[in-house]
Amino acid sequence: MTEIQHLLTETIDTLNREEKRDNRPRFSISFIRNHPGLFIAMYVGWFATLIVMLQSETLADSVWLLVVLFVLMNGFFFFDINPRYKYEDIDVLDLRVCYNGEWYNTRNVPASLIDAILRSPRVEADKKSQLNAMISRKGNLSFYDVFSLDKGAKAS
Repeated sequence: MTEIQHLLTETIDTLNREEKRDNRPRFSISFIRNHPGLFIAMYVGWFATLIVMLQSETLADSVWLLVVLFVLMNGFFFFDINPRYKYEDIDVLDLRVCYNGEWYNTRNVPASLIDAILRSPRVEADKKSQLNAMISRKGNLSFYDVFSLDKGAKAS
């Protein structure tokens, strides 16, 4: 593992710890805060369906199924999952992108990572000059930008 890969991995592990990114579901009411209209519409629709079912002779006996399905399906809206960032996911476009998104292109690296790379004696001078050129050209660097410095090197 190269020094840049090592420093990137350490930074990703730190972010995962600090942001509690562990792929576990956590109870959250952010759905209600972010989408109050949709939340209200779901309950209005449920009550309308309940009224129709109670009025129907055929469906009146299966109201319990409506309640169970509604509770189960809406239970998912009350849980958030913070996906864990991984070094191996950088520059990989597959189904993980649907779950994680392209975090490595949209998330900027902390300044401490750039400083660590520039101060490290195990990083070659040409990589440091490439990094400085990227900083002067772009300003803020994403994880993919730093990853691209070492793209040809093998990860172990």
